[in-house]
Amino acid sequence: MGNCLSVFASFFITAELLLSFGVVRFIGVLFEPIMRPLFKVPGTGSFAWIMGMASGYPTGAKISVRLRESKQLTQIEAERLVSFSNASSPLFIFGAISVGFFYDAKLGILIAVAHYCSNFLVGLCMRFYGRKAEKRGQQIMPHKKEKVTLKRALHEMHATRMEDKRPLGEILGDAVIQSIQTLVMVGGFIILFSVLTTLLYLVNITSSISLIIEQVFIYIQFPVNLALPFISGLFEITVGANLISKLTNDYFLSSIVLVSFILGFHGFSIQAQVASILSKTDIRFAPYFFARILHGFIASFLTILLYRPLYLNRQVINIGDVPVTTPVAEQNWGIIMSNLQHIGPAISFVFLGLAIFILMKRMRRA
Repeated sequence: MGNCLSVFASFFITAELLLSFGVVRFIGVLFEPIMRPLFKVPGTGSFAWIMGMASGYPTGAKISVRLRESKQLTQIEAERLVSFSNASSPLFIFGAISVGFFYDAKLGILIAVAHYCSNFLVGLCMRFYGRKAEKRGQQIMPHKKEKVTLKRALHEMHATRMEDKRPLGEILGDAVIQSIQTLVMVGGFIILFSVLTTLLYLVNITSSISLIIEQVFIYIQFPVNLALPFISGLFEITVGANLISKLTNDYFLSSIVLVSFILGFHGFSIQAQVASILSKTDIRFAPYFFARILHGFIASFLTILLYRPLYLNRQVINIGDVPVTTPVAEQNWGIIMSNLQHIGPAISFVFLGLAIFILMKRMRRA
């Protein structure tokens, strides 16, 4: 968890700096012809979408809130963007789930393709959200249909930077402090829901809920043994995926389908993080929650559809009885995760120390 949080802090500090320097407006001008026709959001939403996929949840929600606060998104556009800009990072899918839990690097390709493709489809579906309000003229962000040029993008970036009167040192300090605050919030929610999942299991509440889930699994022909791990995954993804990975010997496909569902659903832990981030704005939580259910079902369907071409057919391809696929990729991922395990805590302590130093310096000035 420490490695993921340190990487998240690095991504979020970078995102804050790019927002302040106007780079996001630069990207927004270039991506306007793509984002608005596809998702009905401004081009600046592409930054939240890309960063959300690269660094994982809840970065997309945090950037969407920043864009809403700076009046670059309407309320409905922000709700659309939040619904599909939060996704699991490749590091978590390949490193934690595929290699760490299932000990199979090739599995990451299947899970990642199903996860990101379904996230894209959710964005296409959510473009129809709020159309009635927009037709009434209540939630329309005025924008000119100007020609997309590099000169115009640079001009918008410069104008955005000039609007921010803060000096460079203050911008950097605010970015570090805000990232550490978000980092602490994320870590706190992960710990809270991990403990809550254990408590619900000890007092047999999870067992009672699993009886209902077991009936659903019987109807769709899923093993009932996966009901308890699945419920745990609905609360906290890491705990649930780890428990599911321990029961994969006899029903592997069912396990992967459930992992894809909880990755798309995000778990109540991540949903609580997003709700906390959205609470200070007028962005409503309901569209995001609906999109999570939709994301979970689409990801599960794509996992079943792509299981054979992206996993079974890629396991071992024999040419003259010589296996083409080798364990080199798995070894490389193991080395990468081992290195991150050593440097992750160090990165976290560096950012934490920097935040404390900046806060102490500001307190002395006050």
